Amino acid sequence: MCTAFAEALTKYGVPEEMLTDNGKQFTDRFGHGGEVLFDRICRENGIAHRLTQPASPTTTGKVERFHQTLRRGLLDDAGVFVDLAAAQAAVDGFLHEYNTDRPHQALDMAFPADRFRPNTEQLLPLKLPTIRTGQPSPLSSTPSTEEDPSAPRPVVPQKIPTRWVGGAVEFERVVPPSGNLQVCGKQFWLGPGRSGLTVTFWADTDVIHLSIAGTRVKSLRSHLSVNDLAQLARTGGRPAGPSPLPLAPNGGPMDAVEVDRTVNAAGHVSLGHHVVLAAEILAGRRVSIRVDEHVLMFFDPDTRHLLRTRPNPLTPTEILRLRTARPAAQPPTDPVTVQRRVSATGVVMVTGQVITLGRYHAGKNVTIHVHDTHLIADCDDGPRTIKRTTDKPVRNLKADRPSKPDAGQPTVR
Repeated sequence: MCTAFAEALTKYGVPEEMLTDNGKQFTDRFGHGGEVLFDRICRENGIAHRLTQPASPTTTGKVERFHQTLRRGLLDDAGVFVDLAAAQAAVDGFLHEYNTDRPHQALDMAFPADRFRPNTEQLLPLKLPTIRTGQPSPLSSTPSTEEDPSAPRPVVPQKIPTRWVGGAVEFERVVPPSGNLQVCGKQFWLGPGRSGLTVTFWADTDVIHLSIAGTRVKSLRSHLSVNDLAQLARTGGRPAGPSPLPLAPNGGPMDAVEVDRTVNAAGHVSLGHHVVLAAEILAGRRVSIRVDEHVLMFFDPDTRHLLRTRPNPLTPTEILRLRTARPAAQPPTDPVTVQRRVSATGVVMVTGQVITLGRYHAGKNVTIHVHDTHLIADCDDGPRTIKRTTDKPVRNLKADRPSKPDAGQPTVR
């Protein structure tokens, strides 16, 4: 089966998905849950391998219906074939006629061959494991009485299991119909929509990454011990390659990451398990978020204009779990413009630094330009330049919204 699959990939290119039933040549779904050769070919070439529901032949109804066409159009009248080569030649001739010479009503009397398009836009070379063919069987390797006993016996290659030497482990699991995977006592929710897909786990004692067809879909804190990793390695796992987390442009780990999110109607975005306020005025807008150790910076994805900053509620582990994270670009070097409302005592606070502007400006909103070394406040009596004494990032761009006073009571700031 895998030999025929490899020949098809070589001839027609790599598809995005493969749909098969649950035969043992396709999956170990109902065995130990490991990876068979067919799964490996799909994984190494970025093919999403989907499986049908058990006892549901209608899922692959087109190929099942073709079996009936093959029986009626060829096998019922073909008689007994002389050998396997004759049978294969007859099937090949029927397929050629079916696809190129017989018009089909479902295609408006066109030919199926006109709809076939090989995948010529493949970016990476096809990766296929070495598939051994024609190897002698261990049972037939014993010399018979007609053979020379002194003749050397053929060597049958044996599969040597990979020994786990510590570190991360990779292994595969197939998503069940419920969409809820279980590994070593912990459940991983992927949803019924991913039922039948093969998920690659990258796991160590700190974090677990889940990938489908080469794309990371989820990262979680690891619950596995060293003994669990050793057990997984013995039951179909293998020593893991590099972490699926993206790297910085210099090849090292990322100091900051960026993600894209859409602000909801209430002005919030979801980051991991946290709901973070962006701004109500950004509702429905697509934004890029730079996630630093202590601050979140909301950018316009196109202009890279800074829209808002907020404190970062995520822990370093939660930052590693963020989906679709990428290395962060450099933050803008232009000054950050903020607004502050002057208190009753005539002071404002920017980046943790208290600035005295005078009681004359009490209750007014002032614009302050934050540079790396100084601050410039646009006051009514002219701009003021103040030396910057802190290196904290800007957390809020707008002045605090004034509170609503009670009836008949003035606003106190």
